[in-house]
Amino acid sequence: MIKLKYNQHIINKNLGQNFLIDSDVIRNIINSINPKKTDIMIEIGSGLGALTTHIHKFLNKLFIIEYDKHLASRLFLSFGNVNSIKIFVQDVLKFNFSCIEKKNYDSIRIFGNLPYNISVILLLYLFKYDNIFDMNFMFQREVANRLVALPGTKSYGRLSIISQYHCKIMRLFDVYPRSFRPIPKVSSTFLRLVPYKNQEHYVKNIHNLEKVTALAFNKRRKMIKHSLSELFSENILIKLKVDPRLRAENLSITQYCILSNYIS
Repeated sequence: MIKLKYNQHIINKNLGQNFLIDSDVIRNIINSINPKKTDIMIEIGSGLGALTTHIHKFLNKLFIIEYDKHLASRLFLSFGNVNSIKIFVQDVLKFNFSCIEKKNYDSIRIFGNLPYNISVILLLYLFKYDNIFDMNFMFQREVANRLVALPGTKSYGRLSIISQYHCKIMRLFDVYPRSFRPIPKVSSTFLRLVPYKNQEHYVKNIHNLEKVTALAFNKRRKMIKHSLSELFSENILIKLKVDPRLRAENLSITQYCILSNYIS
């Protein structure tokens, strides 16, 4: 079995490792994030420190979360003596973001070139926290398209609805495979997600929104009078001003919220 290496590091494919090497992209990311001394920033998956090297110079406090122990040891060698940086070696999906206290800082901001195999799971995990100002992440292009998709488009689905319920999502720029090593087979997109402080759409119970969207998109080609029949009769859909002949991808987030609140 051939082991891939980059910069003396053996690539762990199971961790979805593709290291950002493009200085122009790194500059675009830092300019887009626009870090300030009064920000607490958390970098997820620092890898070989391509972003860390530059962004920490703008900050008084940077937390790094790195799962790969070999990469973490290299980060300690490079940044262990930098007082403004604290490195956590652990699974980000087990990290308690509530433990980060703002104290003298304006906001908690998260960024990273995410391993694509955990990007969606991580987002859903982060949506649970209410102390995050924004999230700036690199996504696989196909996932980014789903996150920003509008009703009536091919990419619109459950992920679009749940994510846009929690956040305002902005597509910042696209990144091509040659900007990484090893070169991935897919293109990427850098997004900013800003959690709503005052919800644009109100749902009494987020689990009901998850339930309704799961049922609808499990049978996305069927009309909702069929896909949602175990929750709503056709008459109830009409009463809620939702056309029962529509398919899952034709309903707006507002309509899904109305349906979810009805069963609360």
